[in-house]
Amino acid sequence: MKRVFVLLLCLLWSPCVLAVAPYISADSVTGGEVSQVLAAVEKKTEAAGFATLGKYRIQNLPQYAVLVVSDKGILDAIRRIGGSNIVGAGIRIGVKADGTVSYMNPDYWYRAFFRDKFPLEQPVVKAVQAKLKQALGDGAGFGGDERAAYLSEYRYMPGMERFNSDKNELNTLPDFNAAVTTVRDNLARGVNHTGEVYEVVMPDKKIAVFGVAMNDAKMGDGRWVYTVGGTDYIAGLPYEIYIVGNKVYSLYARYRIALGWPNLSMGHFTRIIEIPDEIRDTMSKVAGATTE
Repeated sequence: MKRVFVLLLCLLWSPCVLAVAPYISADSVTGGEVSQVLAAVEKKTEAAGFATLGKYRIQNLPQYAVLVVSDKGILDAIRRIGGSNIVGAGIRIGVKADGTVSYMNPDYWYRAFFRDKFPLEQPVVKAVQAKLKQALGDGAGFGGDERAAYLSEYRYMPGMERFNSDKNELNTLPDFNAAVTTVRDNLARGVNHTGEVYEVVMPDKKIAVFGVAMNDAKMGDGRWVYTVGGTDYIAGLPYEIYIVGNKVYSLYARYRIALGWPNLSMGHFTRIIEIPDEIRDTMSKVAGATTE
């Protein structure tokens, strides 16, 4: 009887202690030029029904790149939920010139992005995870192990920002169309050494997201990712700027970087202590805000 009680207790407790990793190792492809590796991976994702949104060649990391794809089921879920969940529209796949491939773990990222709506949309997340497994393979998870139940309220440590931090808000424009046009035009002009990687716009819901290439030689993605030694987690890029109604947002970096690189030590993060505010400044300029 005691054993039965312990077993039941374990079953009830297991959802709380379930650990989830942010990335999954995929099957390798033939190495070569990064563009060739990207093409090989894109062929696999297209065959599985994913649509390509964009490709990101990271400044200062010439051996690495990211393929961003979309899935109809995920986009439909985001349309149902609305709001800031648009930030999760892009599904990211990291590649290396030697043929190494990895991808974001949907079970990890959508727990963080969908939060209290995740249980309702979990079948959709499981379906996209199965499609990724079919297309790319299903190796070991890596990058850190976070409690599944904790991801909806994730923060790196007490006192740091969560998904819905007030620091995410960058600018208010006259309306949704003005916000989209401002972000799109500023990325096209390369404001503050940025560029557009992809975009997903849902006018009916007045939500949009843009993947942002940050190419500054000193403060860009390639520089800080290399500094913290996090190049294996390349599927954590690119950074997003998103729009809800007439407001422009970007997840504050002490949340967004920590979510993508959760197992790095505080020592690693102190090496890039200035990056969160640098990213916010860059995103604010993309959003059309006046910064000091």
